Amino acid sequence: MSSESCNSRHLSRLMKSCFPENNTHKSISPKTIPATVTGGGGAIFSLPDDLLLECLSRVPSTSFPSLSVVCRRWCHLLHSSHFLRLRRRLHLVNTSVYAISASVSGLFAATLTFDNNYLLPTSWKVSLYLPIDISSLENFYGLLTHARVCASGPMIFIVGRNAMVRYDIWTGNVVPRAPMNFNRKKFACAMIAGKIYVAGGGSRAATAVEEYNPAADTWSVVSHAPRMRYGCIGVAVEGVFYVIGGLKVGGGTGGDISRATAGGEAHVYASSMDLYDVEARGWLRGRAVPGGGCVVAACGAEGHVYVLASHAVELSFWKFDARRNGNSGNFGEWSRLKSPPMPTQVRVDGTVRFSFVGVGDKVVLVQVAGCIDDLLRRSGRSMRGFREGLVLVFNTSSGEWGRVADLPEVIRRAACVSVEC
Repeated sequence: MSSESCNSRHLSRLMKSCFPENNTHKSISPKTIPATVTGGGGAIFSLPDDLLLECLSRVPSTSFPSLSVVCRRWCHLLHSSHFLRLRRRLHLVNTSVYAISASVSGLFAATLTFDNNYLLPTSWKVSLYLPIDISSLENFYGLLTHARVCASGPMIFIVGRNAMVRYDIWTGNVVPRAPMNFNRKKFACAMIAGKIYVAGGGSRAATAVEEYNPAADTWSVVSHAPRMRYGCIGVAVEGVFYVIGGLKVGGGTGGDISRATAGGEAHVYASSMDLYDVEARGWLRGRAVPGGGCVVAACGAEGHVYVLASHAVELSFWKFDARRNGNSGNFGEWSRLKSPPMPTQVRVDGTVRFSFVGVGDKVVLVQVAGCIDDLLRRSGRSMRGFREGLVLVFNTSSGEWGRVADLPEVIRRAACVSVEC
């Protein structure tokens, strides 16, 4: 039997798991199914995609890895946006934070999974995967030095300076994908409507905004940004690509940072964001983070952009209302929120880096590099307990922070992303 055709035994198990044994749900009656399920083939192979999607969407997520290899048709449906929308409608989506790190051994992926109620998880799960081409392991290790990551369903795309790979969390396969047209370092990256958008990251990239189509495995330039940024962060909310923070890139060669970075213009870049409407293919009015400071982390959650800014010896936490669709009427409003519970009066330098990840109504802060205890020691303070891999969770409903398990020691200088499946 070819890989294009579905295995009836797998389908029989699936159908039995989809339809309840009791007859409490009148909209789905198992009485019409047995002849098709137990038969050796026949009409079951001609089920339309919409009905098959309804069945697949009700299967426990633990079965997805095996179901995705039954046949190509099932694999395509399981990876489709329609499948994910059905899972959301049924309140069956599980959301996880993936922290991706590379070593000479391969790709490490630490997973922090939230349940359907987004209760705080208690521990990380660590897995090790190898690239398909083992001979490229050395190049693969260098890929994550300044990589950005984004996800679409179970697929995580790791976008490096001059290379990209796709990691399938169900099968563990890591395969190469087409690199960006321009080499970029410390650039903004986000996933919108199943496509990847990148901007900034060096003068060679100039102002070009690139779009990646996973189906065609191709990159194309779709616009040009109003500012040339380096060290910026990308966020996606309601079809808008936010390019946040960073420094002004000069017009010289080699991607040098402009002399203006020592003055007020650099400050404007570090505390501002440009807004690109993907559908309209146009730029909205840029916005500035209140109070200035340097944006060190940002993410999208529940129709808002959340920003963490550094002000020399303190951190500030802000929420930007990004809801354009609806009657909120508050688009563009900023609100200051409770800052993360970390030691005060500590200068956060370049050795300590943070990452924000939006998970439902939660904002997860991950300390992906550096040691806060070392900063405290250099400032003459003896406070301990903030070594490496600190993970905090902000509840957008209650406005309170909580602490969960620290990032595993094997995961360092990680790139973090939220995955729904």
